[in-house]
Amino acid sequence: MENLNVMNAPKTSTFQMRINPEIKNQAEQLFQNCGMTLTDAINVFIQQSMNVGGMPFIVTQNSREALKDQAIARLMSEIQKGRDSVRSENDWVSEEEMLAHFGIGVDAE
Repeated sequence: MENLNVMNAPKTSTFQMRINPEIKNQAEQLFQNCGMTLTDAINVFIQQSMNVGGMPFIVTQNSREALKDQAIARLMSEIQKGRDSVRSENDWVSEEEMLAHFGIGVDAE
């Protein structure tokens, strides 16, 4: 499959769909608040689907729990990668060093 950018690709084809007018109005308002038209939002959905090679989100009755579980699994994987990257005591960064690196002061208790 050719790697196209939906937003920049020539738009020479049309797509029609049926939708409840009230839902359409609510969606248009929602996306307008994000600075997009309904067409822009659909194009973003299509682009993200192409980027991930499928639906850009989990579609189940328990989507919220599935997304939470997926996020926790990814976080735990990243934490483990960090742990695995430590070769010696010198590889560890103290909490104070990390906070200073990001410009966050440590509050005295």
